[in-house]
Amino acid sequence: MANERKTEILVREDLRRLCYYDEANSTRVEEQKSEIEAIRHLLKTASKTGKGGGGIPEFIISSPETPDFLVIVECKADTKHHESTTHNDPVNYAVDGALHYALYLSKEFNVIAVAVSGQTRSQMKVSTFLHPKGADKPKVLTTKTNKEIVELIPWQDYIEHGTFDQSVQTLRLDELMAFSHDLHNFMRDYAKLTEGEKPLLVSGTLIALQNAAFAKSYDAYKPDELQRQWLKVISEEIEKAELPSAKKSNMNQPYSTIAVHPELGKATPKFPKGILYELIHRLNEKVWPFVSIYHDFDVVGQFYGEFLKYTGGDKKALGIVLTPRHITDLFARLANVGKESTVLDICAGTGGFLVSAMHHMIRQATTQAEKERIKKQGLIGVENQPNMYALAASNMLLRGDGKANLHQGSCFDPRIGAAIKKYHADVGMLNPPYSQGDADLHELVFVKQLLDCLKPGAIGIVIVPMSCAISPHPLREELMRFHTLEAVMSMPDDLFYPVGTVTCIMIWSSGTPHAVSNRKTWFGYWKKDGFVKTKHRGRMDLNHKWERIRDHWVESFRNREVYAGESVMQKVTHEDEWCAEAYMETDYSKIKAEDFERVVRNYAIFKLLGGTGVEEENGTEKTDD
Repeated sequence: MANERKTEILVREDLRRLCYYDEANSTRVEEQKSEIEAIRHLLKTASKTGKGGGGIPEFIISSPETPDFLVIVECKADTKHHESTTHNDPVNYAVDGALHYALYLSKEFNVIAVAVSGQTRSQMKVSTFLHPKGADKPKVLTTKTNKEIVELIPWQDYIEHGTFDQSVQTLRLDELMAFSHDLHNFMRDYAKLTEGEKPLLVSGTLIALQNAAFAKSYDAYKPDELQRQWLKVISEEIEKAELPSAKKSNMNQPYSTIAVHPELGKATPKFPKGILYELIHRLNEKVWPFVSIYHDFDVVGQFYGEFLKYTGGDKKALGIVLTPRHITDLFARLANVGKESTVLDICAGTGGFLVSAMHHMIRQATTQAEKERIKKQGLIGVENQPNMYALAASNMLLRGDGKANLHQGSCFDPRIGAAIKKYHADVGMLNPPYSQGDADLHELVFVKQLLDCLKPGAIGIVIVPMSCAISPHPLREELMRFHTLEAVMSMPDDLFYPVGTVTCIMIWSSGTPHAVSNRKTWFGYWKKDGFVKTKHRGRMDLNHKWERIRDHWVESFRNREVYAGESVMQKVTHEDEWCAEAYMETDYSKIKAEDFERVVRNYAIFKLLGGTGVEEENGTEKTDD
């Protein structure tokens, strides 16, 4: 006679074989019960009969390292009771029961629901589903090659396949972005840090969490001891890095000032273990899994960029205009960086350009030797501000190195210039400090320095104020005397929102005078990137238009395609305007009556208001979300 206990024994044996019960493993297997309060609460009304009361699967598997995932297993003795056609009979069928419990648990977890039936190994039948957190319904869980999972597999494999699901990725990203806002508020209200110190505290903590011993023991320290241990572990992790001693000292120094901050070592009634402990705990729970478990450094970068927005990192606090993340990625695509590229950024900031380049380069590498070359020789950066240097180095350290050739100091320092020229970089990327009238630090001074540091024939891509492209300046002539202006793209007016600078992207070939190349320059009118201004989170790709627009832009540039109203080829000198607007033909077939009416209406309002103007939406939707 069929006995469900035999099926449970088969499951238990498989779980033991797959090391779920090993002490060294982080997984926790509970049978017919759970000590986790959130699970008990969600299942207290989950009776399979629908008559009230609770219910619980045969097995519940969790891990503190991946707190947003659960694996549950529901068993039936007879394979005839494996799955109904309607999935609405949880009492009598294994699949139906697993999905029934997953529905309740998915309010707070991504649930992998496993249904098992059969009395012997040869009979054993397994079905696997994923019910993403907050989703209306489950889906069959498959591998990356779309194969159904028909056996019990290791925990890490479940997590990998579950994380690959797009709905899980989207939800995780949304939650992480919301966490960055909450974290900023927490640091503002309790830590009493300056705007420049906040990102250093976050980056330092993520570095410290790389130390496995510290990650497991930080809750054992008293608040004042934890501060000292935090700095000690950061220093140890930096010491492990393949950096010259002088660079290690430069990277350590900004963290040492935070380590003695008086508020971080205080215990309060609300936070008896101290403010620093609370911050470490939150980052360990919400962010660190993306580094240690999911290996999703792209998401970490998005969190980092979002957090810097809230800290005022795009304003005076860090002293730099941070380049939007989708633009750093666009640079890597325009430059067509590959595994053999060597990329230079002489104003590295937090390392955004270098990280995006590394992401593309590593993805193309097929051997360990190629990856090592990228990390040790393929990424060259210079950053003058000590705090920003520490952020850039930590940003790259968290992504698996690439920091060995970061230089702290002025890009105009002859010693640094000589050092970076030795790498013969074939790609340069730059968002220089915006000078605001200082002639010695004009943006084109930085552009010239970048191009002069590249090897002949290299590609240099910069994003600068539009004034550099249309206003007279002696350096325009000097740049063209030694280098070729390949392309200029007019970017969205609000690209750096809430900072109001209107910018353009310039693409140069180094080492060949523009007149000698005798080529036309390609001009693009890239004013609409699909991003929408939001009240609290800046510009967002809410309508998921960016990927299509980005690919069209890159293809148009690479092929030097000309479209009316969008791009044009034109021979120019240093005396001409370097922007599409000056040469582009209007495609009147695309102008609609409502476009004409809108312009006339706005002009009428402009006159009525005495010339103070009205805000143009620039073809994008505004939202107060």
